[in-house]
Amino acid sequence: MTELPASLWNRAQEALRAATPVLPVSADAAASRAYYAAFYAVSAHFALEGKKFTKHGAVVAAVHRDLVRTGLWPVDLGQLFSDLAVARKAGDYGEDTHVSNEEAQRCIRSAKEILRAVAKLRPQEFTGLDNPLTGGVTDALP
Repeated sequence: MTELPASLWNRAQEALRAATPVLPVSADAAASRAYYAAFYAVSAHFALEGKKFTKHGAVVAAVHRDLVRTGLWPVDLGQLFSDLAVARKAGDYGEDTHVSNEEAQRCIRSAKEILRAVAKLRPQEFTGLDNPLTGGVTDALP
């Protein structure tokens, strides 16, 4: 595997590890970290296909176009990714809108599910990179 996908996968897991401890301090920050975990994970998958995106909306579109519509992911997993993007926007930029503690917990669970789905798509590439299918960081999360 090239350097970029490995780096993105490691960032995904780092963001997921950061989401849970920050939750008692800031649900907004926890939701943001959960989104970035999913964002980096799917970006790692797409990087292996030679695809690189510069906008978050382009990644959301690619998830639905290249993963959901092709049948690689179920519709509900694509919706989880979209919901994470909305929560991140509220958490990072919402002036009077904030992510609730319960919503942030759902975001963390969703990110964990997305990392597992990405690892399942490419188990040979993500083996040895703290793969959640083989006892990685995501197994320790609620």
